[in-house]
Amino acid sequence: MNEKYSNILVEFYERMSSWENSIVANRDISLAQMHLLEVVGYNKKIRMKELALTVGVTTGTLTVMVHRLLSKDYIRKIIDKDDKRSYFIALTEKGQIEYDNHHNMHDHLIADIIHIIEPQECEVFFRNLKKIQEVM
Repeated sequence: MNEKYSNILVEFYERMSSWENSIVANRDISLAQMHLLEVVGYNKKIRMKELALTVGVTTGTLTVMVHRLLSKDYIRKIIDKDDKRSYFIALTEKGQIEYDNHHNMHDHLIADIIHIIEPQECEVFFRNLKKIQEVM
């Protein structure tokens, strides 16, 4: 039984990964960078430490990612008025456009999922997906 579930999970991951990669293909942004933009866009502005925790990388790795996105004009730094040593990361206009486009693609995916699953099953599916996410 575990092997059956494992195969389903692996296939789901591969298809999801392929779908995500196709969205950023031939663009000047990587999938990891796009995920970072998603977190920043969702939060509007976020501190580096919080961003590192949410994305699941070290602050050193995050610093490299942030510098690349700054140089591509996807994000900007905002100095914290209360603590001049600290700053927030926020999207630029270019970053907001990229975030909106990617978010729309996710909306279409969710619509496709909702279309093939009964409403009651949909609630259970996403509730269970959230539970799985919490233990990972």
